Amino acid sequence: MLNRLWSFLLYLYGLLYEAFVPCPVPDLLPANSLNTEQYLGKWYFIAAVSHREADIQMFRAMDSSTFTVAETSVNGTLLMTGAARIGNKCLKQTWIYYIRPDSDYMAQEGRPVRRTLAWSGTSINCPQCIILQEIEPPLNETEEEDALSRHMLYARQSDVATEVVKAFQAASTCNGMEAFVKLPQEKGLSFR
Repeated sequence: MLNRLWSFLLYLYGLLYEAFVPCPVPDLLPANSLNTEQYLGKWYFIAAVSHREADIQMFRAMDSSTFTVAETSVNGTLLMTGAARIGNKCLKQTWIYYIRPDSDYMAQEGRPVRRTLAWSGTSINCPQCIILQEIEPPLNETEEEDALSRHMLYARQSDVATEVVKAFQAASTCNGMEAFVKLPQEKGLSFR
């Protein structure tokens, strides 16, 4: 009798949990156990979401953007080179990320409080996608909201299916992130 009651309570808990937390949850790709080789190479920046417009405002001026991820000679260090078209100009920038054995996030050089988490794209039906989350803690102890919190969708190809972008946006909206931007990718990148 006790086993049946326990089973019923667990079943009821599962139903209630899904009713109150229906948002899809992507799989975290812990940086300290990440097979970095499968993420090396070229990625296209597709879209970004956040709780606040200010966190994604800088992406609104971009037409298209690509990133190349490479390993460096220093173990546990990744080099990300980004190229972005803003108006009629193409800009390049490089960032260094550190993967620490005791941490599930990547640390960005020059940004000691920023944490970058990697999430699988399978929750939005895109195994060739990755979602990066950038978080910075509140600027002071009296604030409750993070100083930065945004998710960015990257894909191996630039022409990601509309359904994937919609799923990314819907999952984000479900989690309260309603500020959204998708890069138009109309002009492409060219450097002279």
